[in-house]
Amino acid sequence: MTEQTDMLSLSPIAYVESPYQEKFGIPRQPGLAPAARGALVMQADWARAEAFEGLDGFSHLWVIFGFHACEGKARLRVRPPRLGGNRELGVFATRSPFRPNHLGLSVLRLDAIEIDDRGVRLAVSGLDLLDGTPVYDIKPYVPYTDALPEARAGFARGAPHARLRVEFAPGVEAPPDLAQLIVQTLSLDPRPAYRREEPAGRVYGMRLAGHEVRWRVEGDCLRVIELSASC
Repeated sequence: MTEQTDMLSLSPIAYVESPYQEKFGIPRQPGLAPAARGALVMQADWARAEAFEGLDGFSHLWVIFGFHACEGKARLRVRPPRLGGNRELGVFATRSPFRPNHLGLSVLRLDAIEIDDRGVRLAVSGLDLLDGTPVYDIKPYVPYTDALPEARAGFARGAPHARLRVEFAPGVEAPPDLAQLIVQTLSLDPRPAYRREEPAGRVYGMRLAGHEVRWRVEGDCLRVIELSASC
């Protein structure tokens, strides 16, 4: 086989605005937190109305993006969180970010196409992407070819179930939209698998939608104990 020396140069066409401001806590697949709303903010060269003619007829988008905050090199074998982090599989049998070229694929709901003097924004929901993620391409989701009911899914046969019941401690209040996002995100239990066996009482935190959220797990209940606006 002839060695290929040509390199494909990728330039972002958009960047993601997301409520997830750090890697910890982001749902591991799209659509698991429908309240995770944000936008794809198009770069100037592609912020032209003609590039989006006909897109309003589609409800979902395929988004090809870069794992820009992924640390470490690509790996041949990884430990999928879905398997508890204690079993290794080949990287190409997973959606791990530690992969060649650090490219990812996400399907998002398209809520609106916003075009004005400032440019073009695609309002999306069901995000599983970090704020600031570079986007390299956008394609419409086409159900007749992209949704295959006879397909097999290996170890990921169905969507993960909510692991925890989320409650807010007395005095901790959030606007309805933020509360919904917190519940949908934290009920999936964002802790690493090895942390789930720790004694109760450990306090965790994450930055979410401009807020610092702190919680602890008590049995099957995740209790939000502090909520404050980020600086």
